[in-house]
Amino acid sequence: MKNLPMDLLRTFVTIKDLGGFTQAGEILGRSQPAISLQVKRLEELLDIQLFNRAGGLKLTEEGHLLYDYACKILAMNDAVVSRLAAPSVSGSVRLGTPNDFEVSFLPVLLSQFSRAYPDVTLDVTSDVSINLRDSYKKGSYDLVMSMDEYPKHCFAENDYIVESLSWIADPDFILNVSQPVPLVLYPQGCVYRKYITDALNQASIPWRVVYCSSSLLGIQSAIKAGLGISALVLNTIPEIFKSEQTFNDLPQLGKVTIGFNYDQHNLSPAATLLLDFLRRGLKQSQDYPTSLKMSREINNNFLSVR
Repeated sequence: MKNLPMDLLRTFVTIKDLGGFTQAGEILGRSQPAISLQVKRLEELLDIQLFNRAGGLKLTEEGHLLYDYACKILAMNDAVVSRLAAPSVSGSVRLGTPNDFEVSFLPVLLSQFSRAYPDVTLDVTSDVSINLRDSYKKGSYDLVMSMDEYPKHCFAENDYIVESLSWIADPDFILNVSQPVPLVLYPQGCVYRKYITDALNQASIPWRVVYCSSSLLGIQSAIKAGLGISALVLNTIPEIFKSEQTFNDLPQLGKVTIGFNYDQHNLSPAATLLLDFLRRGLKQSQDYPTSLKMSREINNNFLSVR
């Protein structure tokens, strides 16, 4: 039996995720020729061609098969390394997260963290960002992941990413231009709600709230039922919804920041590990195309079982 070198598999997966040899080299700290050589070594080892290089960098049928296996192999490798190399840390961390992320890529990250640090107990609560920050100030959380306005926001440098907002609607929903825009919104104080209503007001477009809920399930179910439209950041939108940044000529909604609220001087070792873990995961969710697919699959499964 042949042994597949882990570094070759990681290079191959990174090329596929980022869409190019040069981009993969920048992430992995290797030159483009070195990346090409690693792919060649992997192809020679397996006696297959991984990429159709004519007309773009697309995987062959064998390449798709290897990619699926390679992702699983790397995930297992990283879990083992993290578990065995991790310092012995225990304790409990109170984490607050935005409603939208409770069924996106965040559960996957938290699952990975729990496998790497099984002695750390996570107490996770989801809410509207303004409520999360208010509760954090009162001492209810050790660490909060929240959303804020862009470019004005409350996060420290390197502690946030910037994401675009997109209108979302059920694929069969038809917007009646002769009537006020029906909106499905979170309660007052939600960043999404402010962006949506401000954009419509500035465009002199009439609107009305047809459904308001602090529950992500309630928001998504109302949209799925065709009650109205709303908006989400791109990496949390379920694939079952129609997503457009200028839905039926409605104005663009701009961007928001997603980041962390914490006190570095009062973080426990467990909370510090979780912060570093989530910080890396959040940035990867923006950089890696596969994270969008992953979050959509989780969202779709969530809605289907409900």
